[in-house]
Amino acid sequence: MPALTNTFKSRLRARQLQYGLWLAMADDTATEIAAGSGYDWLLLDGEHAPYALPSMLSALRTLAAYPVQPVVRVPVGDASLIKQVLELGAQTLLIPMVETAAQARALVAATRYPPAGIRGVGSGIARSSRWGGHSRYLHEANEQICLLLQVESETALASLEEIAAVEGVDGVFIGPADLSASMGYLGQADHPVVVAAIRQAIATLNSAGKAAGILCTNPALAREYIHCGVHFIAVGVDTSLLAQSCRNLIASFHTAAADDRPAVAIQSY
Repeated sequence: MPALTNTFKSRLRARQLQYGLWLAMADDTATEIAAGSGYDWLLLDGEHAPYALPSMLSALRTLAAYPVQPVVRVPVGDASLIKQVLELGAQTLLIPMVETAAQARALVAATRYPPAGIRGVGSGIARSSRWGGHSRYLHEANEQICLLLQVESETALASLEEIAAVEGVDGVFIGPADLSASMGYLGQADHPVVVAAIRQAIATLNSAGKAAGILCTNPALAREYIHCGVHFIAVGVDTSLLAQSCRNLIASFHTAAADDRPAVAIQSY
């Protein structure tokens, strides 16, 4: 059995634009619906959504039947947790709150087997190697791991060039929500000052030869970031899509009912 090829990573290296969707429901049915919807990648949000290791494993198994690439965001860049998530079979990881090049180097090491890193050797009992079915897994896994680091503060932006220069970092993801809060614009990811900082960050990453990514649910702004040079972009969130669709549907009936209500004549005495 040959080692699994990370299509997301190969497309990233070729600088092909890849569209993604954020998954926060942690529900296999919702995951499967998204998997068949035509996105290039789907993000399992282990930082803010109720994903635990068993639900991540279930989601990865669900996605395996579809031509879509899973990206797993872990809650924190802890080497032990990273090791466990990799053994679930995840090949592309997004690590939040990276602020320095030293952090980036430590995260690269956590995702690689020695001598390139410190990842523990235990894939023979795990889904990562298909329980030993991929006979060359230990020798080929390092090349197939895709490491994405999330910069989401003014401190991180100040170190962006150094972070991007770390060997083994495949892409840098700009987190607009936390970045806007860091800049004093909480809840205003589309504020002109924040947008200007993001545009500059994308330009810095392109100059460094590193793939840039972002989450943006504003279609016009998302297209602007694509024009600026992002290479992987999430354009929606499953919970938001469901919530907004539900609200819009009932609002349309309330509006129609109000419009259709017959006028009542008021008599004066």
